[in-house]
Amino acid sequence: MGAMKTTLDLPDALVKEVKVRAVQEGRKLKDAVAELLRRGLAVSTVPESPPPEPVIGKDRRTGLPLIGCRHQPAARGASAPRRMAAILLEQETGWIHDAGG
Repeated sequence: MGAMKTTLDLPDALVKEVKVRAVQEGRKLKDAVAELLRRGLAVSTVPESPPPEPVIGKDRRTGLPLIGCRHQPAARGASAPRRMAAILLEQETGWIHDAGG
């Protein structure tokens, strides 16, 4: 594989960091820089797609807003509504306690 000489102006702190890494790994500076560049270039440059928008609707029976999820909740022993009720009850109890009730 051929090699090309080039000159780069890099921040002093960055060069020192790469030099320290090269010494720790027992490598030449040029080899350490080449490996770091290869790793950086191997990272995908395609931006990740944004998460899907939640589905927002209304409950027909109560008229309350519903926010749907495209994925099923993970099974953890209790159903999602029961977990939510427990969380809301705990939160409300905390508010009452904080209010001095």
